[in-house]
Amino acid sequence: DPAAAVHRSSATAAAARAMSSTSSSSASSAPTPYTTLVGRVRCEREIKRSKFIAVAASVPDERSAMSFLNEVKDPRATHNCWAYKVGEQFRYNDDGEPSSTAGKPIYSAIISSGIDMVMVVVIRYFGGIKLGTGGLVRAYGGVASECLKDAPTCLVKPKARVGMEVPFDLLGTVYNQLQHFHAEDIKQDYDTGKDGTVVVMFKVEYEKIESLGSAVNSACSRKIELLQ
Repeated sequence: DPAAAVHRSSATAAAARAMSSTSSSSASSAPTPYTTLVGRVRCEREIKRSKFIAVAASVPDERSAMSFLNEVKDPRATHNCWAYKVGEQFRYNDDGEPSSTAGKPIYSAIISSGIDMVMVVVIRYFGGIKLGTGGLVRAYGGVASECLKDAPTCLVKPKARVGMEVPFDLLGTVYNQLQHFHAEDIKQDYDTGKDGTVVVMFKVEYEKIESLGSAVNSACSRKIELLQ
């Protein structure tokens, strides 16, 4: 149906323009690489008969942080205090300890560590001796810092979802470049409304987008626009 073909082509073109606009406007605001934990870490200390157990893990968002809290907190403990940092978002909680003596020191330990996308829960079992305001700050902040200090970490480079409209005869050339730049989650959409072309979608590190585009254009000897 020619009318349907025109409709599909127009829709694809509109989507391409929208993605292209997003690409140019988001280039300057691309997320930066960050350091986070590899796996879960645990640290235990006894301070004046109170037992403090810190448990930390990488969390991608607030929902995951709350799930982690519900998983590791101990209802039998005197306090389950916590803090998390997910990019620019953060929260902390004293769970019944005097204000700013538990959650805030834990959060300060996270900031000092340079680790992001992370949550630390410090579980306290009261041993009968009060620590005082300063003692609590040192205890919670100290065990959180110790937990993060030697924890295994990794550098995460955020990825963008990118696409390009590729002629059939250049698919092999484009795929060679995608492999070279370690593109992931590669998918194809043949319903482009244009004969002889396919839309290839994939994920690649933000910092590689410009270099990938240049490499593809050079290898194909023609301009193939990246759509993000």
